[in-house]
Amino acid sequence: MSDHSEKQKQVVKGRVVSNKMDKSITVLVERLVPHPVYGKYVRRSTRLMAHDEENVCQEGDLVALTACRPLSKRKTWRLLEVLETKQQ
Repeated sequence: MSDHSEKQKQVVKGRVVSNKMDKSITVLVERLVPHPVYGKYVRRSTRLMAHDEENVCQEGDLVALTACRPLSKRKTWRLLEVLETKQQ
């Protein structure tokens, strides 16, 4: 049997847009998708709620999130690491 018994969790990168909640952050994740007719790449964005246990994130930080079990109605992502902090 191979070592693929544990599934690889999905990881996304995005920018923190809100940290006003306790132990929660809102992250804007942008992606480029090709237009179905013209082929030009169009920027699409998604806002995700994520769990930030130590409240370490500030607005403007670049973070990595990983998928997890549902922690609340809208919160199904967990903070993996802070990749870059906002310059003050």
